[in-house]
Amino acid sequence: MFKGHPKGLIPAALANMGERFGFYTMMAILALFIQAKFGLNETYSGIIYATFYSSIYFLAIAGGLIADKTKNYKKTILIGLLLMALGYFLIAIPTPTPVPNLPLYLGMTCVGLFVIAFGNGLFKGNLQALVGQMYDNDEHRKLRDSGFSIFYAFINIGAIFAPMIAPAVRSWWLSRSGFSYEAALPELCHQHLAGTLTDSATERFQSLANSVSSNPIADYTAFCNEYLNVFNEGFHFAFGVAIIAMAISIGIYIKNKKNFPDPALSQRAKGSKTSKVDEMDIKEVKQRIYALLAVFGVVIFFWFSFHQNGLTLTFFARDYTVLHIGSFELSPEMFQSMNPFFVVFLTPIIVGLFGYLRKRDIEPSTPKKIAIGMFIAALAYVVMTLGSLGVPPLSEVKEMGGLHEDMRVTPFLLIFTYLILTLAELFISPLGISFVSKVAPPKYQGIMQGLWLGATGAGNQLLVFGAMLYSGVAIWLTWSVFVVACLVSMFTMLFMLKWLERVSE
Repeated sequence: MFKGHPKGLIPAALANMGERFGFYTMMAILALFIQAKFGLNETYSGIIYATFYSSIYFLAIAGGLIADKTKNYKKTILIGLLLMALGYFLIAIPTPTPVPNLPLYLGMTCVGLFVIAFGNGLFKGNLQALVGQMYDNDEHRKLRDSGFSIFYAFINIGAIFAPMIAPAVRSWWLSRSGFSYEAALPELCHQHLAGTLTDSATERFQSLANSVSSNPIADYTAFCNEYLNVFNEGFHFAFGVAIIAMAISIGIYIKNKKNFPDPALSQRAKGSKTSKVDEMDIKEVKQRIYALLAVFGVVIFFWFSFHQNGLTLTFFARDYTVLHIGSFELSPEMFQSMNPFFVVFLTPIIVGLFGYLRKRDIEPSTPKKIAIGMFIAALAYVVMTLGSLGVPPLSEVKEMGGLHEDMRVTPFLLIFTYLILTLAELFISPLGISFVSKVAPPKYQGIMQGLWLGATGAGNQLLVFGAMLYSGVAIWLTWSVFVVACLVSMFTMLFMLKWLERVSE
């Protein structure tokens, strides 16, 4: 699988792997942390989650502009890594819960998130541009799609374990204080403190509270204050794990920095022929940029659907899913390990499939692969739509204080959905990055990679509508919206297919 690829690919992937471990440690728990820490509902926590997630990618545009302007990609990437470590440190500092001053402490958390987002903007797109230049010479050009698939798989290895580490740290901290984990309790505790529990919800709250406490509860208000504080301290310490991952990533990057190519250099490797890209006139430059902008516009709707994994799909795991398989206990966050696990598992299969088709000269073009990925993503949400028929809306679930196990759906519904979504991702994300690196004019490599991530950011900003749908309409209808979004994206790509294939030749 690695035969013929440039030597710099693996060190770059390893540096990204450490960063992704830290990032997904945070993202696995972020939406649930915001609710548990500040007592916000799904819509408001969704706004913060979506704004943060989108800003990561929007700021990649600024990161690309900075790198293109300074012509110092490697330094820009290193500064990004250092800023992300600082941001994780800011949100890892334990603060009291329930918060004594909501605007102050929520603002502190948002500042930490902004620092992470800005660091990620400096890092992510520019590292992708660096990897793209590894495949600009004649020796490696045909392996570009496979190279980015391998790069994508490596960075997901860290993401497999990240969603498991965060819940483990939180549960360990709870056990040290004589408590056990219960996903529904933080929201019920906030409702108890606010005096908004219904009678049926109060009965369920007290039952759950007694089930997680090793000592008899005499004062439920005191229990709520203590449980919320310990619960969220565990989350803060989990964010600290991300700092360790960032330190490893920084070390790998610094050690291999001198061996990486520099996208600012227009001259190709010695002995390679001048590529068509180097000889482009202004008309061709415009055509390539128009093609890239068209693809960016289409993939917005894929990311709007795909990145529900950290928001509404995680809420669904908490509110509607049986949290065990036999005797193996699950947490809502652990389902997010499914996506990176399937990335690593499926990537060799996908790379092998494309290699098989390439040898027979029937490999689909990159734009066609992206269109296929859109269709596969639609199928994933068809599965969720069918699996959610008959479950009560969220408003009824909250009135009951949560669903009993016999009313919940099997965890295999989410597992199978993540499998299909990951297959779609492998047809879109690494190949989209590859498409950008192939089509973008050399002097616009950084900004074009930034705009690809900016399109992802636009899709992520739309995530808030997923949160609003989840809390406001029937659950099956929420998933149906994502089916429509993915199908619209697919048909749009097919409509532009011949033009995109011609531009990318």
